[in-house]
Amino acid sequence: MSPGAGHALDASVLVLNKFYMAVHVISVRRAFCLLFKNLAEVITVDDGRYASFNFASWREVSHVRARYREPDDDFIRTVHFEIQVPRIIRLLMYDRMPRQTVKFNRRNLFARDGNRCQYCGKKSSTSELSLDHIIPRSRGGRATWDNIVCACRRCNVRKGGRTPREAGMSLSRDPVEPRTSPVVSLKLSHRKYRSWKAFLDNACWSIELE
Repeated sequence: MSPGAGHALDASVLVLNKFYMAVHVISVRRAFCLLFKNLAEVITVDDGRYASFNFASWREVSHVRARYREPDDDFIRTVHFEIQVPRIIRLLMYDRMPRQTVKFNRRNLFARDGNRCQYCGKKSSTSELSLDHIIPRSRGGRATWDNIVCACRRCNVRKGGRTPREAGMSLSRDPVEPRTSPVVSLKLSHRKYRSWKAFLDNACWSIELE
């Protein structure tokens, strides 16, 4: 693969079930594997109209699209051909429904809070942040959406085993359970994923990254 392939492989692909309902977000490698095995097809959205392509036809379309590529387009060059990274694929046999609730995990908590300490407001990398129980576990505080927030190490140490009020600290905003996947919300802020909105805007979606 070409030197630029690494960047393209870092992109994400929205996965629809056979009923065109969003169910997952997966890696480019996984998406191409599904396409090559004829377990999925590429879906494109142009002016509100959908088109579908299998692996072979997507290769042909990619050859044409490469001549008129947009800045946000990603292409992967192999030894024998160049192929565009799809933004959306549809599983041909998968008929399960999307999750009805957002999964409670570290990734979604960091995404919900925008990787920002909810006490001092400082934005940091995930490796520099921790998760803090507002009501400490020693006081019966539970691991729930409304009791856990992102905190920088300095604020976490300062707060210790106290409540924010006891530590003389305040939250920048009240933590709540998100209605939609925070991770996917971050993806939608990028232009390259604007085609996802056709399948997400009018739904209470809670899809997850695999």
